[in-house]
Amino acid sequence: MLSVHEITTAYQGLVAISEVSIEVAKGEIVLVAGANGAGKSTLVKSIAGAERPRSGTVTFDGQRIDGLPQHQITARGIAYVPENRRLFPRLSVADNLRLGSYMYRGKADREAPLDLVFQMFPRLQERLDQRAETLSGGEQQMLAIGRALMTRPRLLMLDEPSQGIMPKLVDEIFRAVKTIRDTGMTVLIVEQRMAECLEIADRAYILQTGKILMQGTAADIGDNPDVRKAYLGL
Repeated sequence: MLSVHEITTAYQGLVAISEVSIEVAKGEIVLVAGANGAGKSTLVKSIAGAERPRSGTVTFDGQRIDGLPQHQITARGIAYVPENRRLFPRLSVADNLRLGSYMYRGKADREAPLDLVFQMFPRLQERLDQRAETLSGGEQQMLAIGRALMTRPRLLMLDEPSQGIMPKLVDEIFRAVKTIRDTGMTVLIVEQRMAECLEIADRAYILQTGKILMQGTAADIGDNPDVRKAYLGL
């Protein structure tokens, strides 16, 4: 479904990722892990159109998308939930969700994904009239993912969904990610919490200083003694 081939992306002349290649097949959960500053967020931003690669290609469903504006990439079926969530804090939960379905004109079309959102995150249904800024960190992350689901994506990309969230809600979000995949969606997740993600992922890539250090099945990555020592604390 997604093929990233040797992309290099730089900020103000400083290379953040260099010749990075990854593959994501339909129906997979693929984890991109690594320490702070490894280039994980730059990678998903480069796929989503939030950053433009200096070189390399990004192909989705057989068509190149690198260089396209972000809204066109969204329209092709890729939803991106950024690290900072980018909610509209003074708007209600309901209005934030509606903004995710801006591409659909008819009311029935716009509201059709709500059933899936409420199935994943029932507490959002209980808080429809609350302003987003009044939600807890975990609930705001649920809302950000819910808004992305309103675009009806085929590929959902999550950047550090556990950041700033209490452990109980982190577990809930990871369970929801697995359920989202079970509905037929494909997921690319960027995370530092490798142990939890390896339990739900099919395959994983480890980034280090802007390059792919290691790749393999989630089981193989999790069993690797170097990974267990450096990233899992085992």
